[in-house]
Amino acid sequence: MARSFAFRKSLVTVALCLSALHCPQALSDWRDVLPGTRLVGQADFQWYGFDIYQARLWSTAATPSLETAFALELNYRRAIGKASLVETSLKEMQRLNGAPLDAKRRDEWAAHMRGAFIDVKPGSRITGLYLPGQGCRFYVDEKLSLAITDPLFAQSFFAIWLDAKSRDSSLRNQLLGIQTSSE
Repeated sequence: MARSFAFRKSLVTVALCLSALHCPQALSDWRDVLPGTRLVGQADFQWYGFDIYQARLWSTAATPSLETAFALELNYRRAIGKASLVETSLKEMQRLNGAPLDAKRRDEWAAHMRGAFIDVKPGSRITGLYLPGQGCRFYVDEKLSLAITDPLFAQSFFAIWLDAKSRDSSLRNQLLGIQTSSE
């Protein structure tokens, strides 16, 4: 009996090792895709006095923009449902777009985010890796959640934080390492 258990345990171990070799993305994090990054800036996001998340921007570029690759890491401090994350993101993408998104595109973008995000709780971390002209990848607690090959989605999503018309200019400036006269 003990021998049978040990044999099955060995088989499971071998199977896990083989699957890891066959699917290396499952074990890698965003740093493997964008090596040599440095922390550019960080900021806390609050809404009506509630701590929502800490944002950190990583890049190899001295001045990251929507023309350069970067990683945006959000460390959540509150529980927020996936549906709320998706809806809030879509509203901001729509606001920054200036013109209404057509229903098909809105549905596609919502599906991307539903596939990438989770219901977050304090301590959850979602990192978005922006790859200009290619799309983006989302990592949940350092594990690849979803790769999206839609450059327009990627640019529109990350504009929420980095566009000059971002809703929170102070957060944007802190992420980009921009010192303002009031700091």
